Parts: sequence; structure tokens; C-alpha cells
Amino acid sequence: FCGARPGEQQPLQSMCDQRYRGALLLFLAGGAHSAWVAGAVSGRSRHGVALAERGGSGGAGRGASLCMVQTVAPGATPGAGRAAAPSTDAEGPPLPLTAGERFALDEKTMSPAALARREEQLERSYELCREITAHYSKTFFMGTRLFPPDKARAVWAVYAWCRRTDDIVDKPRADRTSLRTELTEWQRRLTDVWEGKPYDLIDLALADTVRKFPALTITPFEDMIKGMVMDLDQNRFETFEELYVYCYRVAGTVGLMTMPIMGTADGYTEEDALEPALALGVALQLTNILRDVGEDRHRQRIYIPQEDLRRFGVSEQALIKGVRSDKYVALLKFQIERAREWYKRAEEGVNMLSQEARLPVRASLDMYSSILDKIEANQYDNFEKRAYTTKWEKLALLPGAWLKTRPK
Repeated sequence: FCGARPGEQQPLQSMCDQRYRGALLLFLAGGAHSAWVAGAVSGRSRHGVALAERGGSGGAGRGASLCMVQTVAPGATPGAGRAAAPSTDAEGPPLPLTAGERFALDEKTMSPAALARREEQLERSYELCREITAHYSKTFFMGTRLFPPDKARAVWAVYAWCRRTDDIVDKPRADRTSLRTELTEWQRRLTDVWEGKPYDLIDLALADTVRKFPALTITPFEDMIKGMVMDLDQNRFETFEELYVYCYRVAGTVGLMTMPIMGTADGYTEEDALEPALALGVALQLTNILRDVGEDRHRQRIYIPQEDLRRFGVSEQALIKGVRSDKYVALLKFQIERAREWYKRAEEGVNMLSQEARLPVRASLDMYSSILDKIEANQYDNFEKRAYTTKWEKLALLPGAWLKTRPK
């Protein structure tokens, strides 16, 4: 179709020139079996992390170099009807390299054998990050497959770090004291990554990404950790302004993390694209909050601002019990409209991005915002019905996303 020899598999971004990409997207949306989503299974995540998607089902392939673990719901039978998930355990073994081999910035100082070992570890590291992204966020992973390979790998490395940060908070523990200790240690390891001293295999990919994209700063990564600490101390938000700070820390930060990787179009700077990038993170997190009301209420967590509950006459008790009254429906309509306003702000920044980044971001925006449509289609029942878009519905959105990114 695009000139590849039989049996060859090439990244989507390099398969076709500009003339053929639109046709390829139409072809895929028309029903072709896409390798982007093969083996992509959703996991659960309390936080949005822009884009960490929960729920769904599918199959996951096992990489030869990948340590896999099984997550089993209480009372379930291990291995019953669920694919194993890539391990994101922050307590994994350290890299099988000497301190000097782990990440030497000056490759000329490395022996050929040491360089070969490091390159082998890097390939394994990026593959593990890819598997983590594919397994835990179908929508985000599909969007990243539209990037050139080097940028896709970098974004997977960032996502894997975000996912691990999220999992530190979500894993069962006896008390919160140990969690604060773990987050402090996680912050120290993050600093080590920026100094070129990755601890384990997944850290290695992020350290390599930091080296390849020197405009990356540690600040948004540190802010995300602060967001996780915030989630420990706060399960109610009085105003939207309070919720915005939380949304920025756990989701908006991802836009800042990935901006130096995506790059900007001629005539625009990262500063120009900053506000739309933050807006997209907020929009995605607001979508997560509305989608997950049913799950969060079982943990006695309410992310919808208290001022909005009072405004629409919805009590906490009614929300926790899952009462879908007319007042609750009116509240949801207001929250959905607010989320869409943030998506509109984000749309303004898509064409500020480099040409190769516009389609992945636009596609992710359209796919994720469609969850709001699903909540409406479910008659605003987000207590018992989970809003999600299917694989084929996502593929059907690609032609429109492509057209929206064309020069006018």
C-alpha cells in the first residue's frame, strides 16, 4: 500500500508521505485490523495521568525480556479471563550494569562491550515502556503510534514513569506512612535519572530520553509527585480552583513533560503552546473524574467540587448512594460542558505543534473527549455504566482528526 516490501512492518509515520497518510487513515478506519491496538489492554488507575485509561478488555502479548505479573481482583481466580499486566513495580531489580556502564554520557569513554550491553538494555527498556503504555492506556497508546519512532519511544518512557508513580499510590499498604516514605525515595530516584544514574531498566529509558531531549525539565515530574501526595491528604475539593491545582499536578504536567518531545511549529514557541497543553491535561482529568464517579464513590472520594454539589442541590450522601436524580443529571450536564470548554481551549494549541505531533495530539483529544458523549448516551448514569469508546469507534475518529490538522 505504501511501498513496503511484503512482510515488512514500518512505523505509521514513516510508511507514507503526506499524500497517502489520509488514505491510510481512511483505510484503517474502514475496518483494517490495526497493529496499534493489538495486545493493548486497559488497566485501572485512580489518577488521570493525562491519559491513563481504566477498564476495557483485550489480549496482551508477552515480551521475551518482560517481567509480567498477574493482578487479581479480590475473590477472583488467578489467570481467569485476564491477560497478565506488565510489571511497573518500583522495587524491581537494579540494572545488571556497573555504575559506570549504566548511563555514560560520553559514549567514547565506553568499551565496545560496555556500549553493546547498554544498547541492549536500552532496547529492552523502551520495549518495556511500550508494553506498559499499550497495556494501561489504549487511547493514549493509539495516539502515540502516530509519532515518528524516536518521539513515540520518548513518550512511552514518560508515560511509564507516570504510571509507576501512580501505582506507588494505588498499591495496597497497611498505612500511609510507608507511602510518604516511598514517594520521598521516588523523588530521589527521579533526581538520579536527571543526573544520568537510572536505577532500573524502566528508569533507563527515561534517562536516555532526558539526554536526547535536553529541553525536558524535572519540574513537571516533581509536580506530579506533589499531586500524588495531595491525593493522600484530600478527598474533597471545595472549589473548582482547588480541583484545577489537582488536575494540573496529576494530568496537566504531562503536557509539560511531552512538549519538548513534540516540538512546535515555525512561528510558535513552547511558551505559546503551554496554556493549550495545560488545558488538554485539565480536560482529560475532568473527563476521568466524570467517567469514574461510580468507582470513586466506593472509596468515599468525591472530586466534583463541593460548591457545585450545593449549587445543584446534590448531597454527598445521595452521590455516594448513586442516586441519579434530575438534580444529579443537571449537575453532570454542567460538568460535561465545563470539560468541553477545556477541550476547546486545548484545540487552539494543536496547530502550534510541529506537523508530526499534530495528528497524534488531535486524535487523542477527539478520542478522549468522546467519552463525554458516551456518558450522555448512557443517560448520565455514571454510577453503574462505564463510559468508553471501542477500538473501532476510535479508528473511525482518525480521518476527521487528520482533516482538522491539515493546513487551511
